[in-house]
Amino acid sequence: MPASDASSRNKPLYMISVASELTGMHPQTLRVYEQKGLVNPGRSRGNTRLYSQADIERLNLISKLTDEGINLAGVVRILDLRERQLEFEAQIDELRAQVRKLEDEVHEYRMRERIVALARYDGEGPEQVMRGLLTRGKE
Repeated sequence: MPASDASSRNKPLYMISVASELTGMHPQTLRVYEQKGLVNPGRSRGNTRLYSQADIERLNLISKLTDEGINLAGVVRILDLRERQLEFEAQIDELRAQVRKLEDEVHEYRMRERIVALARYDGEGPEQVMRGLLTRGKE
């Protein structure tokens, strides 16, 4: 997800009354979930709770899980595993990008080897041919 999408999802927007309507939860339930660390809304300068879209989505997931009979300890565990999964997926994406970059570098290296092997040396050794290729690539 692009950084701008992530930052807009985490922007504190909704007061507790709006968050309550969006999630179908009583405001006191939202306060309890904050107290238990299930959600961490932002605060305005006047110390008013402000919930982001990500908070609303998290609260909806909590509601779904508790409706299915999972207690709050189980919800905490599920949310933790979900966050770890998202972190691992981000790491996997980063590693895939690194692998693609290395594959491109290996491909370039092999192409240069083939060119050197096919080049007529005209008295030059492979080192001079490679040096010539490298300096031409920088021009």
